[in-house]
Amino acid sequence: MCLPGSTTSCQTITNVLVDTGSYGLRLMASALDGLIATANYQQDPSTGGNFIVECLPFADGFTWGPVASVDLYIGGEKAGAIPINIIDDSADHSTLQPAPPSGCQSLGNNNNISSVDDLGANGVLGVGLFSYDCGDYCALPVISQTSGNLYYSCGATVCGATSEPLASQVINPVALFPVDNNGVILQLEAVGTGGATGASGTLIFGIGTESNNALGSAKVLTTDGDGFITTIFNGQTLSSSFLDSGSNGLYFPDSSLPNCGSTAVEMQFYCPTTTQSFSATNEGQNGTTTLVTFFIGDLNTISDNDFAISDVGGPSTPINGSSAYFDFGIPFFYGRSVYTGMQTSATAAPYFAY
Repeated sequence: MCLPGSTTSCQTITNVLVDTGSYGLRLMASALDGLIATANYQQDPSTGGNFIVECLPFADGFTWGPVASVDLYIGGEKAGAIPINIIDDSADHSTLQPAPPSGCQSLGNNNNISSVDDLGANGVLGVGLFSYDCGDYCALPVISQTSGNLYYSCGATVCGATSEPLASQVINPVALFPVDNNGVILQLEAVGTGGATGASGTLIFGIGTESNNALGSAKVLTTDGDGFITTIFNGQTLSSSFLDSGSNGLYFPDSSLPNCGSTAVEMQFYCPTTTQSFSATNEGQNGTTTLVTFFIGDLNTISDNDFAISDVGGPSTPINGSSAYFDFGIPFFYGRSVYTGMQTSATAAPYFAY
Protein backbone atom coordinates (compact mmCIF):
# COMPACT_ATOMS: atom_id res chain seq x y z
CA MET A 1 0.00 0.00 0.00
CA CYS A 2 1.05 3.63 -0.58
CA LEU A 3 0.16 7.06 0.67
CA PRO A 4 -2.64 8.38 -1.58
CA GLY A 5 -1.27 9.41 -4.96
CA SER A 6 2.28 8.29 -4.20
CA THR A 7 4.29 5.57 -5.94
CA THR A 8 7.33 5.84 -3.65
CA SER A 9 5.93 6.19 -0.11
CA CYS A 10 4.82 2.58 0.04
CA GLN A 11 4.99 -0.46 2.29
CA THR A 12 4.32 -4.18 1.71
CA ILE A 13 2.52 -5.80 4.65
CA THR A 14 2.81 -9.57 5.16
CA ASN A 15 0.97 -11.98 7.47
CA VAL A 16 -2.47 -10.37 7.32
CA LEU A 17 -5.52 -12.32 8.48
CA VAL A 18 -8.22 -12.84 5.82
CA ASP A 19 -11.51 -12.33 7.62
CA THR A 20 -14.90 -12.97 5.99
CA GLY A 21 -16.56 -11.87 9.24
CA SER A 22 -15.49 -8.21 9.30
CA TYR A 23 -15.22 -5.27 6.94
CA GLY A 24 -12.18 -3.14 6.16
CA LEU A 25 -8.41 -3.20 6.39
CA ARG A 26 -6.79 -2.87 9.82
CA LEU A 27 -3.02 -2.90 10.21
CA MET A 28 -0.72 -2.84 13.21
CA ALA A 29 1.18 0.42 13.52
CA SER A 30 4.38 -1.56 14.10
CA ALA A 31 4.00 -3.25 10.68
CA LEU A 32 3.72 0.10 8.90
CA ASP A 33 7.27 1.07 9.89
CA GLY A 34 6.38 4.76 10.18
CA LEU A 35 4.75 5.03 6.75
CA ILE A 36 1.65 6.78 8.07
CA ALA A 37 2.29 9.82 10.26
CA THR A 38 -0.07 11.98 12.26
CA ALA A 39 -0.41 14.32 9.29
CA ASN A 40 -2.09 11.47 7.37
CA TYR A 41 -4.76 10.74 10.01
CA GLN A 42 -8.37 11.50 9.21
CA GLN A 43 -9.21 14.83 10.79
CA ASP A 44 -12.46 15.65 12.58
CA PRO A 45 -14.03 18.36 10.40
CA SER A 46 -16.05 19.72 13.32
CA THR A 47 -13.25 19.95 15.91
CA GLY A 48 -9.97 21.45 14.78
CA GLY A 49 -6.90 19.52 15.83
CA ASN A 50 -8.83 16.31 16.59
CA PHE A 51 -8.45 13.04 14.71
CA ILE A 52 -10.92 10.23 14.06
CA VAL A 53 -10.15 7.04 15.97
CA GLU A 54 -12.02 3.75 15.79
CA CYS A 55 -12.89 1.13 18.37
CA LEU A 56 -13.89 -2.15 16.76
CA PRO A 57 -15.27 -5.05 18.84
CA PHE A 58 -14.52 -8.63 17.87
CA ALA A 59 -15.76 -11.83 19.52
CA ASP A 60 -12.78 -11.97 21.89
CA GLY A 61 -11.95 -8.28 22.42
CA PHE A 62 -11.50 -4.96 20.66
CA THR A 63 -8.95 -3.02 18.64
CA TRP A 64 -8.22 0.70 18.88
CA GLY A 65 -6.48 3.23 16.67
CA PRO A 66 -6.77 6.12 14.21
CA VAL A 67 -8.26 6.15 10.71
CA ALA A 68 -6.17 7.11 7.67
CA SER A 69 -6.41 6.74 3.89
CA VAL A 70 -4.07 4.79 1.58
CA ASP A 71 -3.93 3.46 -1.95
CA LEU A 72 -4.20 -0.33 -1.63
CA TYR A 73 -2.80 -2.78 -4.16
CA ILE A 74 -3.62 -6.46 -3.72
CA GLY A 75 -3.91 -9.39 -6.11
CA GLY A 76 -3.76 -7.16 -9.17
CA GLU A 77 -6.57 -4.96 -7.84
CA LYS A 78 -6.45 -1.38 -6.58
CA ALA A 79 -8.61 0.48 -4.10
CA GLY A 80 -7.65 4.15 -4.20
CA ALA A 81 -7.73 6.52 -1.23
CA ILE A 82 -9.39 3.91 0.96
CA PRO A 83 -9.97 4.62 4.68
CA ILE A 84 -8.22 2.03 6.84
CA ASN A 85 -7.78 1.55 10.58
CA ILE A 86 -4.30 1.72 12.12
CA ILE A 87 -4.22 -0.48 15.22
CA ASP A 88 -2.30 1.10 18.08
CA ASP A 89 -0.16 -1.84 19.23
CA SER A 90 2.07 0.19 21.53
CA ALA A 91 2.53 -1.22 25.02
CA ASP A 92 -0.09 1.02 26.62
CA HIS A 93 -2.28 1.44 23.50
CA SER A 94 -2.08 5.22 23.87
CA THR A 95 0.87 6.17 21.68
CA LEU A 96 -1.10 7.12 18.56
CA GLN A 97 -4.02 8.62 20.48
CA PRO A 98 -5.29 8.64 24.08
CA ALA A 99 -5.95 5.21 25.54
CA PRO A 100 -9.35 3.68 24.63
CA PRO A 101 -12.21 5.14 26.69
CA SER A 102 -14.41 3.02 28.90
CA GLY A 103 -17.24 2.98 26.35
CA CYS A 104 -14.95 1.33 23.85
CA GLN A 105 -13.53 -1.17 26.30
CA SER A 106 -16.96 -2.34 27.41
CA LEU A 107 -17.88 -3.23 23.80
CA GLY A 108 -14.97 -5.69 23.69
CA ASN A 109 -15.42 -7.26 27.14
CA ASN A 110 -12.58 -5.05 28.41
CA ASN A 111 -10.05 -7.10 26.44
CA ASN A 112 -7.78 -5.04 24.21
CA ILE A 113 -6.41 -7.30 21.46
CA SER A 114 -4.44 -4.51 19.75
CA SER A 115 -1.19 -6.45 19.44
CA VAL A 116 0.42 -8.94 17.07
CA ASP A 117 0.52 -11.56 19.83
CA ASP A 118 -3.18 -11.24 20.66
CA LEU A 119 -4.38 -10.98 17.06
CA GLY A 120 -1.88 -13.48 15.68
CA ALA A 121 -1.28 -11.32 12.61
CA ASN A 122 0.00 -7.95 11.40
CA GLY A 123 -3.55 -6.93 10.61
CA VAL A 124 -6.98 -7.95 9.37
CA LEU A 125 -8.31 -7.82 5.82
CA GLY A 126 -12.08 -7.70 6.35
CA VAL A 127 -13.80 -8.93 3.17
CA GLY A 128 -17.20 -9.84 4.59
CA LEU A 129 -20.78 -9.43 3.38
CA PHE A 130 -21.06 -5.66 3.66
CA SER A 131 -19.14 -2.60 2.51
CA TYR A 132 -18.85 -0.46 5.62
CA ASP A 133 -17.73 -1.57 9.05
CA CYS A 134 -20.60 0.27 10.72
CA GLY A 135 -22.86 1.73 8.03
CA ASP A 136 -25.82 4.02 8.58
CA TYR A 137 -25.76 3.49 12.36
CA CYS A 138 -22.46 5.31 12.85
CA ALA A 139 -23.59 8.13 10.56
CA LEU A 140 -26.36 8.93 13.04
CA PRO A 141 -25.91 11.66 15.66
CA VAL A 142 -24.18 10.24 18.72
CA ILE A 143 -27.33 10.64 20.82
CA SER A 144 -29.03 8.11 18.52
CA GLN A 145 -26.23 5.53 18.70
CA THR A 146 -27.77 3.53 21.52
CA SER A 147 -25.85 0.26 21.05
CA GLY A 148 -22.37 1.66 21.60
CA ASN A 149 -20.00 3.91 19.69
CA LEU A 150 -17.34 2.81 17.22
CA TYR A 151 -15.93 6.16 16.10
CA TYR A 152 -14.34 8.78 18.34
CA SER A 153 -12.97 12.29 17.95
CA CYS A 154 -9.70 12.46 19.88
CA GLY A 155 -7.50 15.32 20.97
CA ALA A 156 -4.22 15.02 22.81
CA THR A 157 -5.75 13.66 26.02
CA VAL A 158 -9.51 13.21 25.59
CA CYS A 159 -11.72 11.22 23.20
CA GLY A 160 -15.44 11.67 22.68
CA ALA A 161 -17.87 9.59 20.65
CA THR A 162 -18.69 11.05 17.25
CA SER A 163 -20.72 10.27 14.16
CA GLU A 164 -18.88 9.18 11.01
CA PRO A 165 -20.35 9.65 7.52
CA LEU A 166 -20.34 6.62 5.23
CA ALA A 167 -17.76 8.09 2.87
CA SER A 168 -15.27 8.40 5.74
CA GLN A 169 -15.82 5.00 7.39
CA VAL A 170 -13.37 2.11 7.15
CA ILE A 171 -14.56 0.15 4.12
CA ASN A 172 -14.26 -3.35 2.69
CA PRO A 173 -11.58 -2.84 -0.02
CA VAL A 174 -13.45 -5.12 -2.45
CA ALA A 175 -16.25 -2.55 -2.67
CA LEU A 176 -13.85 -0.07 -4.27
CA PHE A 177 -12.36 -2.37 -6.90
CA PRO A 178 -13.29 -1.28 -10.45
CA VAL A 179 -14.71 -4.65 -11.56
CA ASP A 180 -14.32 -7.57 -9.13
CA ASN A 181 -16.26 -5.79 -6.42
CA ASN A 182 -19.19 -8.02 -5.50
CA GLY A 183 -17.58 -10.56 -3.18
CA VAL A 184 -14.74 -13.01 -2.66
CA ILE A 185 -14.02 -16.73 -2.84
CA LEU A 186 -11.74 -18.32 -0.27
CA GLN A 187 -10.32 -21.69 -1.32
CA LEU A 188 -8.23 -23.73 1.13
CA GLU A 189 -6.86 -27.23 0.76
CA ALA A 190 -8.38 -30.01 2.85
CA VAL A 191 -6.95 -30.78 6.29
CA GLY A 192 -7.61 -34.11 7.99
CA THR A 193 -8.45 -34.62 11.66
CA GLY A 194 -5.49 -34.19 13.93
CA GLY A 195 -4.15 -31.13 12.14
CA ALA A 196 -1.38 -30.21 9.72
CA THR A 197 1.57 -27.83 9.80
CA GLY A 198 -0.19 -25.55 7.33
CA ALA A 199 -2.68 -25.25 4.50
CA SER A 200 -2.29 -23.33 1.26
CA GLY A 201 -5.09 -21.59 -0.55
CA THR A 202 -6.29 -18.73 -2.70
CA LEU A 203 -8.37 -15.61 -2.17
CA ILE A 204 -10.22 -14.74 -5.39
CA PHE A 205 -11.86 -11.35 -5.85
CA GLY A 206 -15.26 -11.09 -7.52
CA ILE A 207 -18.02 -13.62 -8.14
CA GLY A 208 -19.11 -14.25 -11.71
CA THR A 209 -16.92 -11.43 -13.01
CA GLU A 210 -13.97 -13.43 -14.39
CA SER A 211 -13.27 -16.85 -15.87
CA ASN A 212 -11.97 -18.13 -12.53
CA ASN A 213 -14.74 -16.98 -10.18
CA ALA A 214 -18.00 -18.45 -11.49
CA LEU A 215 -20.55 -19.50 -8.90
CA GLY A 216 -20.97 -22.87 -10.60
CA SER A 217 -22.92 -25.47 -8.64
CA ALA A 218 -22.38 -23.88 -5.23
CA LYS A 219 -25.54 -23.61 -3.15
CA VAL A 220 -26.47 -20.04 -2.27
CA LEU A 221 -27.69 -19.26 1.25
CA THR A 222 -28.88 -15.67 1.54
CA THR A 223 -28.52 -13.95 4.90
CA ASP A 224 -30.69 -11.53 6.81
CA GLY A 225 -29.86 -7.84 7.07
CA ASP A 226 -27.33 -8.54 9.81
CA GLY A 227 -25.49 -11.20 7.81
CA PHE A 228 -26.89 -14.25 9.60
CA ILE A 229 -28.12 -17.64 8.42
CA THR A 230 -29.90 -20.27 10.52
CA THR A 231 -28.20 -23.44 11.71
CA ILE A 232 -30.17 -26.41 13.02
CA PHE A 233 -27.92 -28.38 15.37
CA ASN A 234 -28.75 -30.97 18.01
CA GLY A 235 -32.38 -29.84 18.22
CA GLN A 236 -31.42 -26.18 18.49
CA THR A 237 -32.36 -23.44 16.03
CA LEU A 238 -29.39 -21.08 15.98
CA SER A 239 -30.71 -18.09 14.07
CA SER A 240 -27.62 -15.87 14.26
CA SER A 241 -25.10 -18.18 12.58
CA PHE A 242 -22.39 -17.19 10.11
CA LEU A 243 -19.27 -18.28 8.20
CA ASP A 244 -16.16 -16.54 9.48
CA SER A 245 -12.62 -17.29 8.31
CA GLY A 246 -11.33 -14.98 11.04
CA SER A 247 -12.42 -17.40 13.80
CA ASN A 248 -9.92 -20.08 14.74
CA GLY A 249 -12.45 -22.83 15.42
CA LEU A 250 -16.06 -24.02 15.18
CA TYR A 251 -18.05 -22.38 17.96
CA PHE A 252 -21.46 -23.77 18.93
CA PRO A 253 -23.46 -24.64 22.06
CA ASP A 254 -23.18 -28.27 23.20
CA SER A 255 -23.26 -28.95 26.94
CA SER A 256 -22.35 -32.62 26.44
CA LEU A 257 -18.82 -31.83 25.28
CA PRO A 258 -16.18 -31.31 27.99
CA ASN A 259 -13.99 -28.23 28.01
CA CYS A 260 -10.22 -28.54 27.76
CA GLY A 261 -9.67 -27.43 31.36
CA SER A 262 -10.67 -24.92 33.99
CA THR A 263 -8.65 -21.85 33.01
CA ALA A 264 -10.28 -19.06 31.02
CA VAL A 265 -8.43 -20.05 27.85
CA GLU A 266 -9.10 -23.78 28.28
CA MET A 267 -12.81 -23.10 28.77
CA GLN A 268 -12.93 -21.63 25.27
CA PHE A 269 -12.41 -25.04 23.63
CA TYR A 270 -13.91 -28.52 23.67
CA CYS A 271 -11.67 -31.52 24.39
CA PRO A 272 -13.54 -34.84 24.05
CA THR A 273 -11.45 -37.91 24.86
CA THR A 274 -12.01 -39.23 21.34
CA THR A 275 -12.74 -37.35 18.13
CA GLN A 276 -16.49 -36.81 17.75
CA SER A 277 -18.46 -36.56 14.49
CA PHE A 278 -21.42 -34.20 14.14
CA SER A 279 -23.79 -32.84 11.53
CA ALA A 280 -25.77 -29.64 11.23
CA THR A 281 -28.11 -28.12 8.67
CA ASN A 282 -27.59 -24.59 7.42
CA GLU A 283 -30.55 -22.67 6.01
CA GLY A 284 -30.55 -19.35 4.15
CA GLN A 285 -33.27 -16.74 4.15
CA ASN A 286 -34.09 -18.00 0.64
CA GLY A 287 -35.00 -21.43 2.06
CA THR A 288 -31.96 -23.23 0.63
CA THR A 289 -30.53 -25.83 3.02
CA THR A 290 -27.25 -27.72 3.16
CA LEU A 291 -26.04 -30.52 5.43
CA VAL A 292 -22.66 -29.95 7.04
CA THR A 293 -20.60 -32.66 8.75
CA PHE A 294 -17.74 -31.75 11.06
CA PHE A 295 -15.47 -33.17 13.74
CA ILE A 296 -14.30 -32.05 17.17
CA GLY A 297 -11.12 -33.55 18.62
CA ASP A 298 -9.03 -33.21 21.75
CA LEU A 299 -7.02 -30.02 21.34
CA ASN A 300 -4.55 -31.25 23.96
CA THR A 301 -3.36 -33.96 21.58
CA ILE A 302 -2.57 -31.60 18.69
CA SER A 303 1.12 -31.04 17.96
CA ASP A 304 2.50 -27.59 18.73
CA ASN A 305 3.80 -27.58 15.15
CA ASP A 306 0.32 -27.92 13.63
CA PHE A 307 -1.31 -24.60 12.76
CA ALA A 308 -4.04 -25.82 10.38
CA ILE A 309 -6.57 -27.71 12.49
CA SER A 310 -9.88 -28.92 11.09
CA ASP A 311 -11.39 -30.46 14.23
CA VAL A 312 -11.06 -27.69 16.81
CA GLY A 313 -14.08 -26.05 18.39
CA GLY A 314 -15.58 -24.58 21.51
CA PRO A 315 -18.75 -23.19 23.08
CA SER A 316 -20.38 -20.14 21.51
CA THR A 317 -21.32 -17.48 24.01
CA PRO A 318 -23.59 -14.48 23.32
CA ILE A 319 -21.69 -11.46 22.01
CA ASN A 320 -23.08 -8.11 23.17
CA GLY A 321 -26.51 -9.65 23.72
CA SER A 322 -26.63 -11.62 20.46
CA SER A 323 -28.88 -14.63 19.93
CA ALA A 324 -27.61 -18.21 19.96
CA TYR A 325 -25.34 -18.91 17.01
CA PHE A 326 -22.99 -21.32 15.27
CA ASP A 327 -19.73 -19.68 14.21
CA PHE A 328 -18.31 -21.69 11.31
CA GLY A 329 -14.70 -20.61 11.64
CA ILE A 330 -11.63 -21.55 9.61
CA PRO A 331 -12.04 -25.36 9.98
CA PHE A 332 -15.20 -25.08 7.86
CA PHE A 333 -13.20 -23.53 5.01
CA TYR A 334 -10.67 -26.37 4.64
CA GLY A 335 -11.38 -28.38 1.49
CA ARG A 336 -14.07 -25.99 0.23
CA SER A 337 -14.58 -23.04 -2.05
CA VAL A 338 -16.54 -20.64 0.14
CA TYR A 339 -18.21 -17.66 -1.52
CA THR A 340 -18.98 -14.46 0.39
CA GLY A 341 -21.41 -12.46 -1.77
CA MET A 342 -21.56 -8.82 -0.76
CA GLN A 343 -24.67 -6.71 -0.50
CA THR A 344 -24.24 -4.55 -3.61
CA SER A 345 -27.55 -2.67 -3.35
CA ALA A 346 -30.40 -2.13 -0.93
CA THR A 347 -32.43 -4.84 -2.65
CA ALA A 348 -29.66 -7.41 -3.23
CA ALA A 349 -29.38 -9.80 -0.30
CA PRO A 350 -25.86 -10.78 0.77
CA TYR A 351 -25.13 -14.48 0.77
CA PHE A 352 -22.78 -17.32 1.53
CA ALA A 353 -22.32 -20.13 -0.96
CA TYR A 354 -20.33 -23.37 -0.98
